[in-house]
Amino acid sequence: MIVGLWRWRGNPLCRGTDRREAWLSLWAALLIVLGAPLAGWAAAEAAHDVLLRTAHEQQRDRQRIWATAEHVTVLPPLDSETETAAGAPNRHRVAARWTGSDGTPHTGTVVLRRLVQPGDRFHVWADSHGRLTSRPMSTRSAGSYALLAGLAAAACTTAALEAGRRVTVRLLMRRRYARWDAEWVRIGPDWGRTGTSN
Repeated sequence: MIVGLWRWRGNPLCRGTDRREAWLSLWAALLIVLGAPLAGWAAAEAAHDVLLRTAHEQQRDRQRIWATAEHVTVLPPLDSETETAAGAPNRHRVAARWTGSDGTPHTGTVVLRRLVQPGDRFHVWADSHGRLTSRPMSTRSAGSYALLAGLAAAACTTAALEAGRRVTVRLLMRRRYARWDAEWVRIGPDWGRTGTSN
């Protein structure tokens, strides 16, 4: 691209819009090559800090405790298609009771994939107030989500830069065509009459 710009430098057929378009493409390419990875890295770092803090808070706040099943209801598979639902595992809605880390008793409903009978004990995750919650995020998951956030930021930056370049090139082309139209209006009526006598 730089060689092309240098070659066009003294060419009499090179218009100002051609030069602007070439410089625009060069700068857009440089910004994509340098800016997109930088934006992705910055987004990944910011997301990693936030997600790591969240993971540590969840690991501190959530505990795995024992719950006792009181009533079990078998739920149909999530897939409603008959052929694929036949091999899908059933889900079980379990009414259970458990004791929170502060000693207060709790009751609630849990959906399990494995079959339990009333009176069976199983593990659940609960917060410091004894409310049911999901498994805490691991530091590995935080890193994976941060990587995805960085990739998304880099892709969005690339898309925004390329969209900006295309819009600007379109505006340059519109201006170029407007100049051509103006030139055609000026010289069009005399086109091909050079050297004729009227």
